[in-house]
Amino acid sequence: MIAWVPLYWLQYGSQNFLFFCDLGNLFIAVALWLESALIFSWQATGLLVFQILFTVDLAVAFVSGRHLIGGTEYMFDPQVPLSIRLLSLFHVVTPLLLLWAIHRVGYNPRGWKYQTLTAWIIVPINYFWRPQYDVNWARGLFFREQHAVPGYVYLMAYLVVVPALIYYPTHRLLLLCFTGKREP
Repeated sequence: MIAWVPLYWLQYGSQNFLFFCDLGNLFIAVALWLESALIFSWQATGLLVFQILFTVDLAVAFVSGRHLIGGTEYMFDPQVPLSIRLLSLFHVVTPLLLLWAIHRVGYNPRGWKYQTLTAWIIVPINYFWRPQYDVNWARGLFFREQHAVPGYVYLMAYLVVVPALIYYPTHRLLLLCFTGKREP
């Protein structure tokens, strides 16, 4: 964290810390310090799917030179300092760290609700503040502003669809894997 925060700040600016993955790093640091099942669970429901997809895309691009999903192109860009690219490997470590931590301290079923609330706060900020960066895809998928529907319709749909299709199913899987419960 001592190296990551200032180097990322210099490279990308303050807006970058509103990406769920970067914000997650800050929360995970606190969770490690406090050994907080709630914070680990909260971050797991929001980060596992996306960090695993990042890792898959990175691995496929490393082996084949083609990006299966996208989002890791900067990892192969010589214009991005090597130190930043190496620090960005946290995306690969995060899923393993979160699963290990939840295995160790337990899964808190309230985590997905905290992640949903976080999205409801952060994504509208991303939508309105410096929209050209499209942080967390607040204006369109894959960092491309969408124009199929009015922006506010996309934003409202995002705030319902992502929790319903990513956070809640991840919560259910973690609940089953770490507590053996089928019902939340």
